[in-house]
Order: sequence, then structure tokens, then C-alpha cells
Amino acid sequence: MASKNYLLTPELASYVQSISLREPEILQRLRQETQTIREGKMQISPELGQFMRLMVSLTKAKNILELGVFTGYSTLSLALAIPDDGQILACDVSETWTNIARKYWQEAGVEHKINLRLSPALGTLKDLTNNTNRPIFDFIFLDADKPNYLRYYTYCIDLLKPNGLLLIDNTLWEFKVNDPEYKDSTTQTIRTLNDQIHKDERVDVSILLFCDGLTLLRKR
Repeated sequence: MASKNYLLTPELASYVQSISLREPEILQRLRQETQTIREGKMQISPELGQFMRLMVSLTKAKNILELGVFTGYSTLSLALAIPDDGQILACDVSETWTNIARKYWQEAGVEHKINLRLSPALGTLKDLTNNTNRPIFDFIFLDADKPNYLRYYTYCIDLLKPNGLLLIDNTLWEFKVNDPEYKDSTTQTIRTLNDQIHKDERVDVSILLFCDGLTLLRKR
């Protein structure tokens, strides 16, 4: 998650918002509340929320998997875009943070579209994969704990339908991925994931250069 754009100056980022951002008032209030907590920087940017709503509308996605909910800004963005009979399986481990999310989902009238799983996402993904009637998702948003990104990717590709979209956040990792001075395990994991995606013939891929890097994949 990243609440700021690492690729633009603050002045240019502010200008881009002023000419392109159409943020519903309820999302704005959720974003503002999230910024008051210590971990607020983990929230996605409003531009990313708007981009995902556009992608959902273009692809007519109805069945969505989200890994990493935090205070629910991304979940609410997606829920506002899917039809009334759409469904989001949202995975997180924090009851404290998702309690903030639930409040806004209920106010927005979209709580019935969201199935929140408060348990480690790897267990949920394993259960989904092993289910003979497992769901196939139209759209997946991956923005969870970075050390598990490689394992998440393996499951996500398996659970994504052909022509489905997978969005992976933070794939530039504050510009650490191209700097050999950074040898920590998280940076190495994201480097490895980026290399693996580049070689993966099952997907078409593009890295979007805004916020902290967003990788957009279409399963062939």
C-alpha cells in the first residue's frame, strides 16, 4: 500500500489530483480518518482507487478477490464499482483495522457485497485452490504482506479466470528494487517476483508508473 506518489513531485501530484480525481465523499472521509492513525501511509492512493473502479467497469468484473484490506479504502472502491450481485472476498488479519472498514461499508450500503475473511490469506488461498468447486475470479487485487508475494502470486494466477485481471501493488518498493545496495529479504522477494512475472508466458503484463509501482496482468 502507498498513500503517496513516489514518482511525482508533491506539486505535480497535487495538480494531477486536481484535474483527474473524482473521489466519492464517503471514500474521502475514510481516507481522512485513516490518515489519522500511525499506519495511515499503508493506505492506497485515491488515484489507485479510482483506477481500479475504472478497470472493474471496463471489464465488467463481478467476482473479486482482495488480499490486504487495511481500513477498507480499496475494498470500498471496488464495491462501489461492481453490480449489486457482485461479490468481493476480502482477506485480512486485523480486526481493529477492518472494524473501521466495516463502518464505511455499511454506511455506503455495500456491506452485502463483501465477504471479509479474518485469517491468514495463505490459508484462505489454499482452501480455495483445494475446493473442487473453487471460485474463479474476474479481478484480483494483491496488496498484502510483501514477504509472501511470491506464494500469493502462484495462488492468484491459478484462481484467476482467462482474461481476468490481477493488480499487484508496490512492485517498485520505494525504488529499492533496482538498487543493489538493498539486500533485505522483502526487497529481494519483490525483485524475484518481478523477474518471475516477466518470464511468465501465462500472462500479459504492464507496470504502471504511479504511486509505488502497480503491475497489471491479464491471464491469457
